[in-house]
Amino acid sequence: MTESLDAARPEVAGDEAELRSVDAQISMTLEAAVRPQPVRVAISEAQGLLCAEEVVAEHALPGFDQAAIDGYAVRSVDVRTAGQEPVQLPVVGEIAAGSRQPRRLQPGQAVRVDTGAPLPTLADAVVPLAYTDGHQAKVTVHRSVPSAGYVRRAGEDVQIGDVAVRRGDTIGSAQVGLLAAVGRAKVLVYPRPRVSIVSVGDELVDIDRTPSVGQVYDVNSYALAAAARDAGAEVSRVGIVPSEPKRLREIVEGRLLMSEIVVVAGGAGGATGDEVHAALSDLGRIDMTRVAMHPGSVQGFGRLGPDSVPTFLIPGNPMSALVVFEVLVRPLIRAARGTRNPHRRIVGARLLSPITSTEGRRGFLRGQLLRDEANGEYLVQPLGQSGAHLLASLAEANCLINVPEELTDVPAGEQVQVTFLAQRA
Repeated sequence: MTESLDAARPEVAGDEAELRSVDAQISMTLEAAVRPQPVRVAISEAQGLLCAEEVVAEHALPGFDQAAIDGYAVRSVDVRTAGQEPVQLPVVGEIAAGSRQPRRLQPGQAVRVDTGAPLPTLADAVVPLAYTDGHQAKVTVHRSVPSAGYVRRAGEDVQIGDVAVRRGDTIGSAQVGLLAAVGRAKVLVYPRPRVSIVSVGDELVDIDRTPSVGQVYDVNSYALAAAARDAGAEVSRVGIVPSEPKRLREIVEGRLLMSEIVVVAGGAGGATGDEVHAALSDLGRIDMTRVAMHPGSVQGFGRLGPDSVPTFLIPGNPMSALVVFEVLVRPLIRAARGTRNPHRRIVGARLLSPITSTEGRRGFLRGQLLRDEANGEYLVQPLGQSGAHLLASLAEANCLINVPEELTDVPAGEQVQVTFLAQRA
């Protein structure tokens, strides 16, 4: 096991307990980021992953001089006067795209070519069809073209030895196309980190059952699994796990063997949190603390199992769980993927309504970010105020308003910092 966290469990029950700063908690969790070992996959399976190698082109792109447009391959010197008076050239053949039949052009001749067709020897330009009368036996050219005009030269895009895709680049559709263009069938990539989502709570039932009095649907395993996928993880939604210590420990221990990150929702705060901490403490040291944030102050974090897998114990309240995930778990997933900046974009915006926040804690309040079309200024409308249980308002939000620890009341019109969330389509 790697260096572990302090085994002593701090007092977390009272508001007087010393709060750890949000930045300190983020730094501690990011130190635990472990990138999965690179794997080689087919380029069709590489989209969205980070490249783990410098892909050096072994073939030029294009691989040969080719026509960039339908027209006639010519020597540019033979049509240099076509702008003053038409020039007629005999058409001595035709070359289609994909042709492998070599052809030589003689001075004063033209060859009909399709886009992408290899140029005949001695040809250094292509006259577009629009510059001619289009005849097949003898073509009349009405405009001159310079040398290399309407020609894609060999190696013009990528030369042998060029780096086509760099290590650390995200492989998108353009990168997949470039890999194919330089003849790469497979590429070394960093796989998505595997994240297991566990929900704990005797009051929970799955969504295919009808809750009895005192029971609620398991929201967290579904919502957090979706958030982990959005962050770029390969997700295993374990679902509801009983708080019975032996069974909980067995399930989490099994997930540690097949995950880079484990998240236990309902594992922080209250009697259930105590049970979860006790059940998992012999898998490694868990730091239970209060973080100076709202919502989701009470949290646990440890590196459990023989591989010291980062494990989060987060609140059972769905709204708090999602905010804690956004602030702490998502950056760890992004760092484990190898993303250069694991944090979301933060911008300044003018507040449209007043807000209140908890004293001494950094507030993460739901908001809707707007853009003033007149001057391009960002505006933000708070949603749901500070109620930690208001999940519906988070569904409407496209940002989190960040309120510094020292502020409790922020009037309308003030500038605030907001974190972009994923935009709805």
